[in-house]
Amino acid sequence: MAANQDTFARLQQDILLLQGFKPASNNVTNWHGLEQIKTAFPNNIFPTGAIHEFFCTGQETVSASAGFISGILSSLLTQQGAIIWISTGKMIYPPSLKAFGVNPEKVIFIHLKNEKEKLFAMEEALKCDAVTAVVGQLNEISLIESRRFQLAVEHSKVTGFLLRQNPRNQMTSCVTRWQITPMPGEGNDGLPGLGFPKWDVQLLKVRNGKQGRWEIQWQSGKFVVTPKYNFERELVRKIV
Repeated sequence: MAANQDTFARLQQDILLLQGFKPASNNVTNWHGLEQIKTAFPNNIFPTGAIHEFFCTGQETVSASAGFISGILSSLLTQQGAIIWISTGKMIYPPSLKAFGVNPEKVIFIHLKNEKEKLFAMEEALKCDAVTAVVGQLNEISLIESRRFQLAVEHSKVTGFLLRQNPRNQMTSCVTRWQITPMPGEGNDGLPGLGFPKWDVQLLKVRNGKQGRWEIQWQSGKFVVTPKYNFERELVRKIV
């Protein structure tokens, strides 16, 4: 029985390597707090050299997803390289990226109105091994197109992020699928103000991993998983 389990474990690791997932290592990049949810990913490592898609329902969730992605990009940019951000218009205020540890000088913004042009630019950017990551605002993408993206990053080792608002087609070959919803920020020491960015983070799909849901805040240059909001406790506190 033990021998069968060892054989199964080895086969599983071989399959993960073929799919581009790296084995566990002590030299893994520090993911600025995202390692707190690492058990959801294969080998306990956030998948790089893969395509991640984010489902959005409106501009608020597009902005929230862009903020969450920016936090991930700050870890990727500890390595050499640049980021290409493809969108329909100027959806990002470049100086705001500094709040997430991303130097805007490292980001190349490409604004395209035509969906076919965006698909072409995304695929070509993903093929470029001099690029660290590519973010694309692509609402509609077919299964075949997503496979082309995945094949591109398996060769280049570039990490891709797709922002998709109310997509009709939800069948893709992306490695992960997320839904990020903004939450009221919490300030430091009860001081008034907007507070730190905070999101309800749902990992809807992860290949060879497990789904999850967390409240995550960006604070002091890293992700922080916060305790679940307790309505009854908050109500008692307000009454007292």
